[in-house]
Amino acid sequence: MTNTTSAEECLQKRYWYYFLASSLIVFCAGIAFILIYRLIIWLCCLVSTPPHGASPKVANHPGTVNPPPPKRKGSTTNANSTATNTTLQKPSDSEIGYITEAKDWAGELISGQTTTGRILVGLVFLLSIASLIIYFIDASEETVESCTPWAESPRQQVDLAFNVFFLIYFFIRFVAANDKLLFWLEVFSFVDYFTIPPSFVAIYLDRNWLGLRFLRALRLMSIPDILTYLNVLKTSTMIKLSQLVAFFISLWLASAGFLHLIENAGDPWVDFDNPQLLTYWECMYFLLVTMSTVGYGDVGAKTVLGKIFIVLFIMISIGMFASWIPEISDILGRRQKYGGCYKKERGKKHIVVCGHITFDSVSNFLKDFLHKDREDVDVEIVFIHKILPDLELEGLLKRHFTQVEFFHGTVMDANDLARVKIETADACLVLANKYCEDPDQEDAANIMRVISIKNFHAEIKVIVQLMQYHNKAYLLNIPSWDWKRGDDAVCVAELKLGFIAQSCLAPGFSTLMANLFTMRSDKPKSYLRSLYLSATDMPQWQCDYMRGTAMEMYTEYLSSSFNGMTFPEAAELCFSKLKLLLLAIEVRQEDGRESTLAINPGSKIKIENATQGFFIAESAEEVKRAFYYCKNCHAQATDVRAIKKCRCRPLAQFKKGVTAVIAANPLLSKKDRPTSGSKDKANAPVPLAAGAIASLLSKSKENQPTTPTVAALPPLSQESQDTSVCPGEEPRKFDSTGMFHWCPSRPLIEARMDREKASATVLCNHVVVCLFADANSPLIGLRNLVMPLRASNFHYQDLKHVVIVGNIEYLEREWRTLQNFPKITILAGSPLNRANLRAVNVNLCDMCVILSAKDKNLDDPHLVDKEAILCSLNIKAMTFDDSMGLIQASAQQAPGFLPPGFSPIGHSKRSRRGSVCGSNVPLITELANDSNVQFLDQDDEDDPDTELYMTQPFACGTAFAVSVLDSLMSTSYFNDNALTLIRTLITGGATPELEQILAEGAGMRGGYCTPSVLANRDRCRVAQVSLFEGPLAQFGEDGTYGSLFLFALRNLGILCIGLYRFRDTNESSSSPSSKRYVITNPPEDFKLLATDQVFCLAPCNLSQSSNSSPKDRREEINTHKKVPKVKKKKNKHKGNYSGYCPPLSF
Repeated sequence: MTNTTSAEECLQKRYWYYFLASSLIVFCAGIAFILIYRLIIWLCCLVSTPPHGASPKVANHPGTVNPPPPKRKGSTTNANSTATNTTLQKPSDSEIGYITEAKDWAGELISGQTTTGRILVGLVFLLSIASLIIYFIDASEETVESCTPWAESPRQQVDLAFNVFFLIYFFIRFVAANDKLLFWLEVFSFVDYFTIPPSFVAIYLDRNWLGLRFLRALRLMSIPDILTYLNVLKTSTMIKLSQLVAFFISLWLASAGFLHLIENAGDPWVDFDNPQLLTYWECMYFLLVTMSTVGYGDVGAKTVLGKIFIVLFIMISIGMFASWIPEISDILGRRQKYGGCYKKERGKKHIVVCGHITFDSVSNFLKDFLHKDREDVDVEIVFIHKILPDLELEGLLKRHFTQVEFFHGTVMDANDLARVKIETADACLVLANKYCEDPDQEDAANIMRVISIKNFHAEIKVIVQLMQYHNKAYLLNIPSWDWKRGDDAVCVAELKLGFIAQSCLAPGFSTLMANLFTMRSDKPKSYLRSLYLSATDMPQWQCDYMRGTAMEMYTEYLSSSFNGMTFPEAAELCFSKLKLLLLAIEVRQEDGRESTLAINPGSKIKIENATQGFFIAESAEEVKRAFYYCKNCHAQATDVRAIKKCRCRPLAQFKKGVTAVIAANPLLSKKDRPTSGSKDKANAPVPLAAGAIASLLSKSKENQPTTPTVAALPPLSQESQDTSVCPGEEPRKFDSTGMFHWCPSRPLIEARMDREKASATVLCNHVVVCLFADANSPLIGLRNLVMPLRASNFHYQDLKHVVIVGNIEYLEREWRTLQNFPKITILAGSPLNRANLRAVNVNLCDMCVILSAKDKNLDDPHLVDKEAILCSLNIKAMTFDDSMGLIQASAQQAPGFLPPGFSPIGHSKRSRRGSVCGSNVPLITELANDSNVQFLDQDDEDDPDTELYMTQPFACGTAFAVSVLDSLMSTSYFNDNALTLIRTLITGGATPELEQILAEGAGMRGGYCTPSVLANRDRCRVAQVSLFEGPLAQFGEDGTYGSLFLFALRNLGILCIGLYRFRDTNESSSSPSSKRYVITNPPEDFKLLATDQVFCLAPCNLSQSSNSSPKDRREEINTHKKVPKVKKKKNKHKGNYSGYCPPLSF
């Protein structure tokens, strides 16, 4: 009772103004000191600076400066002024040096640049929090002003010690400040004014006042800076989040302290008679309810000062609360989903995918990468992108959450690369935007991503998708880029135009290859397919095509039972016994470190131990047969399901879990460039007879129904012929690699012709390229289209003439890459102009290619192919005068059923007709949008939602979409050599050596016809052979595909891979179509038709025929013409056809 009475008596007189006055006095005194100091400095500078045009009178200031030295004779006023200024600056220089040194020391100390500085900054923050906690305790237990003696209050003593430390830190900051006045007005300076002086006043008055100690809460705003000093916060998102949270909490705690002070003290003008007893926590609760605009009303301000403060607080805080809280929640939500670091599971691989990340690109990638035919793909996919996923992409990620993770970031930031564990990733894949406005800029961005990734971790395998072929050269400038390690570039232009070029040589080949390397998501299993197709009302042609789409390309190591076999023997065993199609093998070099890819290399190659083979099969499970096969255990097996792992195989040789495309042997290399020695031998095919080639080519030209034979047409104009070639002699001009026909650079004017000249020139069996482009359209790289058509494994006379119709300004930019290829002609004009199409004899061409280089980044994606679709429909609607062409005989005279536009060989009764329908013109149209395929054929019945590969134009090989190349990214990851195989088949022989030459920017260089250069001509090529006549004609009537395959492989060295069949092959069709469709790798018992054409890989040996004389070749041709037709049961002409090189015809 006595203590309570004494406390009440003590509080009769309040001394709060003493505490407040101490803070105000310190603040005002500091302002006055700084202003007076600045005034003195200004006056000193004013006195020391002489008036304009007058000399300084320093001698009249004794005691201030030393008098100037006496004038010398001849001295001037300027000299005196200079000497005087020098004398004045001497003491000032020493003083500035001392102050600068102290300022640098203080600045270094408080900035956290040193270990001592970081400790000091962290200690200040911790002591501020400790002082704030003391305030919370005092505010909860005591009144605003209490009479507790300082000596009896441990909390006051500890708080005083803290304030002494804060005072020292304040002076260090003051010394380090460049602008003292600005420092004095800082927020943290005000915190020190109103918290440090009152603690000393409390000792003198022997009482305590809570006062403005709540301002210590503002120290929380320094949390982001401190965490940045300590390198805890590294991303801009986390820095922004910490700033928002720190500012919000600081404002909330400080405002609650001020409300607690004025409500518990009362209004001073009423002698503090209206206080409201509120705890500090009640004030915090009241302010949070007020900021959130809820306003329960259970707590409110009673004093006038409290009400005024709440009015101001509402005006400021509600806006902050409404904007900051959602932003903080959004950042926290995003951090939980797409922030943090990837947690790698032990023993599990992961890949990083970056670049163009959208719903379409991710769905296409995952559909192929995670396909069930790859069996157990025990690889996690980590996507990283700077833009957060939209709702569609989020839903896709959730469906694959067990194997897919998404992180918000960019591979250009080393911190983000560390977050996705790029150093332990199995590979990094960079996707490109195939519909970008500027392909070169897109490639530059992806190459920069590769540079950043390789700079962070040089050993990682990187597969990048590029748009333009010429940009591949920039990858060679990256020091850590290594093709041998598995680094690769999937060039969209190179592969897209390469597929289209091979379709010019073998129509439908683009569809066949696209179905091989693409994993389809809805293919029924083989044992269910027959039931499914029989139960559905699907046409026969569609059933045959769908059976072929189930085939895919796989790799597997051959068992030891294959050791010592030649490639034809191994291919025959795989086909007949294992029901597999062996395409190619890897052949090791003599040193064993590198290998070459040998596609149908012939009988000169013998299989060694652990040789990797490339197969066509339905699933990886089927391909395992090649690894499990044992001649001791499985030689008598008749059921392929019995070919499994046998007991006689050592357990150590068993390899578990064959993936769809197996990772390459580390001893093997990706390089497929033939150099010398064993490489030439590795690719050496069966020797060919040059006469057989010439004879069969001449016969193949008789097969063209709408194209007259060359002998029946007037000769080409003199300008279109190569004047350097003697009659009957093949020009021996090749590039330096020996892979392509080459000619000296020609100016564009020599290759250009107008419509009249084109009409006068007889064009037949040529390729017409309808190119839509503007003068400033991005280059698509027409070189990639022409190079496969100029491969050196063709005779010069077999090269198809290429006629390009398009914008001449655009073609001038493309011409520098085309000027070294022979037989190229340019017609300036629009491909939509029918007069231009008639001038280039589009009705007599072997293939018409429709391309577009215009902007594909349109608002409506369906309009990106408008020019290509209009051109295709325009050609199909045309009619032509066929006075120079030959048409088929009447259906009654022809043996059996023949679709229109097809004529049997050897039928002599042919009639003429006045016009030919444009729908019979062979076309292939490039599409950027898959859904636009529905507009190409008006007579098809495809549903608009049908997938591209199931549509009729794609099945017939008349449409090609760039989207089919998306699966090459995952194919390249699983097998380093799969892309090499595809590139070798479609590019005609592009090698790393050639890419190095093109990287110089000077174009292709001519080479000498040395034996090593000519040997490069001897390589396999894609061909298409008719079953009407020739060595395979015996299988055209009631033959089976299995018999055809074995005969061609044994006798001709030809590897058959599929068929190209007419869609309507029965007489019941009311209006039979001339369209063909692709059948990939038919079964052995598949019945053949006389009108079928066979896709095959034919080895060619042109180096021998190139070295022979024209006379020898003519004798060989005459000898070949006397060779009778091969009988089905007899094989006496086996040797004559061992060098058969089939024609590339329809």
